[in-house]
Amino acid sequence: MANVKPVPDGYHTLTPYIVVDGAADAIAFYQKAFGAEEIYRMPGPGGKVMHAEIQIGDSRLMLSDAIPEMGGRSPKSLGGSPASILIYVRDVDAAFARAVGAGATVDMPLMDMFWGDRYGKVKDPFGHLWQLATHVEDVSPEEMGKRAAAAMG
Repeated sequence: MANVKPVPDGYHTLTPYIVVDGAADAIAFYQKAFGAEEIYRMPGPGGKVMHAEIQIGDSRLMLSDAIPEMGGRSPKSLGGSPASILIYVRDVDAAFARAVGAGATVDMPLMDMFWGDRYGKVKDPFGHLWQLATHVEDVSPEEMGKRAAAAMG
């Protein structure tokens, strides 16, 4: 056991896990919208997905079907999601258009933000929010504070 890595290959120390109504459909959507690659899928009772893993860029996302009796609730059952997932991409305009073309709805249109990202948000058909960004400018903390005050004022 001494050679077992505490963080397995292909993973980072933080891995989001989401619950959806219709995990198989969500995986297909994430493949189309974000270029996800399916890594693993464990079937569950009644044809549900008990656990699945996909790769988007260099990061993994774990997901499952909503199984309320096991504590898994989806954004639809909760009336929305309190969290979102940020994806940095090389070309946010193309990625945003791809996600919308796949069926995501615009939650916040793309714009250049005071912190140096070109950034926007979409909601997937399963109720999860996705932030899409390309970092376009390095901004010092002092300058960011000035820009934030101007943007909020």
